[in-house]
Amino acid sequence: MNIKTDEYQIASLSGDEQTLGAIKAAEAAIADLTGKEVTLIAYEKTTMQEQ
Repeated sequence: MNIKTDEYQIASLSGDEQTLGAIKAAEAAIADLTGKEVTLIAYEKTTMQEQ
C-alpha cells in the first residue's frame, strides 16, 4: 500500500508517553477483536507553511 498526500505527515510523538500508551492500547484492543496484529500510524495535518 502506498499512501501519498501533501495534506498530512507522520506525527512526531517521541517522548509523548501518554499518547504512545493510548496508541499501543488501541492496537492491543483491535488485535483482541480481530485476532490479527495491527499497527496504528499517527498522522497530523500539514500546515500551509510546511507544504
